[in-house]
Amino acid sequence: MRNGNILKNKYYLYITEFFAGVAVMAVELGASRLLAPYFSSSQIVWTIIIGTIMIAMALGNIWGGRSADKNPNPDKLYMRMIIAAIWIAAIPLLGKYIILGISAILVLTININFLVLAGFIACMVIFVFPLFLLGTVTPSLVKYTVESLDESGKTVGTLGAFNTIGSIIGTFMPTFITIPAVGTSITFLIFSGILLLLGLIYFFNQKRKWKACVASIVLFVLCSILGNSDSFAFWENNLVYEGESIYNYLQVKETEDSVILSTNVLFGVQSIMKKDDSLTGMYYDYALAAPVMAGIKEDDEADMLILGMGTGTYAKQCIKYFNNVNVEGVEIDQKITDLAEKYFELPDTVNVTTYDGRAYLQATHGKYDVIMVDAYQDITIPFQMSSIEFFSMVRDHLKDNGVMVVNMNMYSDEEGNINDYLADTIANVFDYVYTVNVKGATNRELFASQNENAAAYLSRDVGQISDTQLADMLRSVDASLMAYEKGEYLLTDDKAPVELLGMSVIDGLIRNEIDYYKEIFKEEGIDGILNRM
Repeated sequence: MRNGNILKNKYYLYITEFFAGVAVMAVELGASRLLAPYFSSSQIVWTIIIGTIMIAMALGNIWGGRSADKNPNPDKLYMRMIIAAIWIAAIPLLGKYIILGISAILVLTININFLVLAGFIACMVIFVFPLFLLGTVTPSLVKYTVESLDESGKTVGTLGAFNTIGSIIGTFMPTFITIPAVGTSITFLIFSGILLLLGLIYFFNQKRKWKACVASIVLFVLCSILGNSDSFAFWENNLVYEGESIYNYLQVKETEDSVILSTNVLFGVQSIMKKDDSLTGMYYDYALAAPVMAGIKEDDEADMLILGMGTGTYAKQCIKYFNNVNVEGVEIDQKITDLAEKYFELPDTVNVTTYDGRAYLQATHGKYDVIMVDAYQDITIPFQMSSIEFFSMVRDHLKDNGVMVVNMNMYSDEEGNINDYLADTIANVFDYVYTVNVKGATNRELFASQNENAAAYLSRDVGQISDTQLADMLRSVDASLMAYEKGEYLLTDDKAPVELLGMSVIDGLIRNEIDYYKEIFKEEGIDGILNRM
């Protein structure tokens, strides 16, 4: 049944198809940013998002086709679009609470695959319904646009083209325009508003469903007012910056003694600046053994390269404790470098290149005394910076006595964990590999060199360090340093399942942490947990 004049113009139907395609891809990319602060943006999380959305779209296609055959009333289609629009508009308001609620329930009920299950269930609850509704658009529009079998191929092809073009725009626009400019929350509101407008235009043209239209406008306005915040860590009250870049959710927090950068709400400290300019108490301090192992004295000239610069914690330490070092940094996220200059007092003498770490090594011919590898995407290691091919490139960019230091942030005693793979891979490239565990943390520092005297240099020269705090730290590193024996695990460009390996370790770490709270919950209930938070 065709009512009104607006559907007689096929271009309106094509526009509907176009913006449905735009919205689906915009929601998919928005989903990745909504989930990333809590579950990371690894390949596993992307697999969950894409799989969930494909399930929703497939079911929507099936149901929408059957519904259009049974009752070809365009009112139903455009009302579904309005409902989808309101649901999407509510995601910035309610999504983060749903994620945390699901996570809290799963923490108390499951023992394995926490992040995968929590991410999957959150994605199902938040995104399946609106994308199911949008999945009904194409089969419904085919019903309204195909007037004869003679033109069916042309019409369906045109609809498909509009949907595909819309999907292309919906892919690029959020990533490169709306999310960096106005954030994830506003991005959801923009594209939900477009869907709502399409539905309202239809019903205004038909001059009916006035109450539903007014109600949808009111709900959209409420969601826009209450849900336009870009704050993911809504429980924090000491944030000096919170925002997003093309690559990351970014959070700068200030405490009494530190300024901290985090690219993930629930996990980790990516960079830190101590206000009194002291040692951090973290893995950066352990990494200061690398210049000594390379034979660098306090007044020697040396060249250092940091892949995964962050806000410059390690760079500043090297400049402070080794007087004549030239430090270069590579950081893929320009926004992080901007934050380093604004909040973390990054020295002007440190040259930072906005680039991928491996691509930078391919482009430069420089040789370095120390190369630090500390590149992470949220809580996972980029696979291209974990392989034997990558570490071979690092080796080729070191001077004769040069040392590579690698931060491995997910220490585990489980056999075959990601640290075993990384260490074995590195040991297949370097002749001398040493490791040391960071006290009170899940980090392990790895030092690799072609110089057989690297460890001996540390023992020999630690006494010449004038700063007593640093000297004591390096003595502790020297005492705990262990020569690494090469095993059989290997990561290559062709096969580097770092996300699966990393998730396995993270799952174990979470399991160990929540066992404590599970016992409290059993004995004292939720009040006991809240009292200890």
